[in-house]
Amino acid sequence: MFLDLTEEQKLIQDTARNFATAELAPVAAALDQSHDRTPLLVNLKKLAELGFMGLNVKEQYGGSEAGVVAFSLAITEVARACASTAVTLSVNNMVCEVIQAVGNEEQKMAYITKICSGEYPAGGFALTEPGAGSDPSGMSTQAVRDGDEYVLNGSKIFITSAPYAGIFVVWAVTDKDAPKGKGISCFLVEGGTPGLIVGKEEKKMGQHASATNELIFDNCRVPASAMMGKLNDGFRIAVAELTGGRIGIGSLALGVGLAAMDYATGYATERVQFGQKISNFQAMQWMMADGYTELEASRLLLMSAAWRKENGKSFAKEASMAKLFATESANRACYSALQILGGYGYTQDYPLERFTRDARITTIYEGTSEIQRLIISREILRNFS
Repeated sequence: MFLDLTEEQKLIQDTARNFATAELAPVAAALDQSHDRTPLLVNLKKLAELGFMGLNVKEQYGGSEAGVVAFSLAITEVARACASTAVTLSVNNMVCEVIQAVGNEEQKMAYITKICSGEYPAGGFALTEPGAGSDPSGMSTQAVRDGDEYVLNGSKIFITSAPYAGIFVVWAVTDKDAPKGKGISCFLVEGGTPGLIVGKEEKKMGQHASATNELIFDNCRVPASAMMGKLNDGFRIAVAELTGGRIGIGSLALGVGLAAMDYATGYATERVQFGQKISNFQAMQWMMADGYTELEASRLLLMSAAWRKENGKSFAKEASMAKLFATESANRACYSALQILGGYGYTQDYPLERFTRDARITTIYEGTSEIQRLIISREILRNFS
C-alpha cells in the first residue's frame, strides 16, 4: 500500500478540516448541552452540498465516488470538531452504501440521491433490537407477506438519526422456521410510513446532538418492492455492511482522540506549576508520547482496512483490528488528556470532559471491542485450520 494520499484525498481531507474548524467547532459545545438540533441539521445539509454524504457512492446516484480512504479521512476531521455530526455522517454513508450494494436501480435512484443531496437529512440503519444486540441474528421483528405488501411488527433500539431520517434500512424475520440467521430479509421503509413510530429518545452519556431512538413497527405496511436483495438473505447483507461501518467508527474515534491530545498538549505548553510549564515534566511527556503513538498506529490500521476495501480485497479482520485499536486508543488518549488538565479537565468549561464522554461509546456501537476480538481471533484461527 502506498501511504501518500492522492491529490483528491488531500483535497477532501483539507475541505473536511476547514469545514469542521469553521462550522462545527464553534457550535459543538452548545449542541452537546442543547435540545435544539437545528444547527446540526443545517450543517448536515452543508456537508451534503460538499459531497460528503456519499463518498464511496457512484456519481450517477449523487455520490462523490472518492473512495473508502477519503471517507475515513473525512470522518476523522469532522470528529475532531463534533463527534455527533461525524456519527451521522458515517451512518448516512453506510446507508447509501448498503442500498448501492444490494438495492435495485429504482431503489438506488429514489433514496441514495436524496441522502447525497441533503433532501433527506439522514438515513437510518435499523438492525439492533432489545434482545438482539451483539447477536443480531436473534432478532424478533417480523415481516409477513400479505398480498403485494409486507406487514412489519416489532421494535428496534439505538437507531441513530431516527427522528429526522428520510429512509430506514430495516431487517426483519421473513421465515421464522428457518435456521437462526437464515430467515431474515432487508427492507426499505420511508420515514413517516403509517405504523412506523419513532419512540423514546435515549438520554445518553455522550454524543448528545445525535438523536438515538427506539423504532416501533405496529402493523407497518410496505410494498413487496421495498425488499432489498433476495428473500431471506438479509443477515448476510447486515454482516457485510457492519464490517465497512467499523472503518467509519474507528475513524471517528481517531478524530476525537486527536482532538483531546491536541488540546491537552497545547494546554501543557502554557500551564505553569512548580515554576515551569508542565510540558517539561516527564509524566506529561510520556502521556503525550503514548497517546500520539497509539493514535498514529490507529491511523495506519484504518488506512490499511480502508485501502483493502477500496481495492476489493478481504478486509473483515483488518476493519475489526482497526476499530478495536482505534476506539480503545481514543478512550485512553481522552483519559490521559483529561489527566493532563487535572481538575479543569473535569469541568464543562473545557472540552476534555465532552471528548471523553463522546469517545466512550465508540468501543460499543458497530460491534463492541469484545465482538471485534471474537472476529479477529476467528479470522486468525481460520488460517490455521
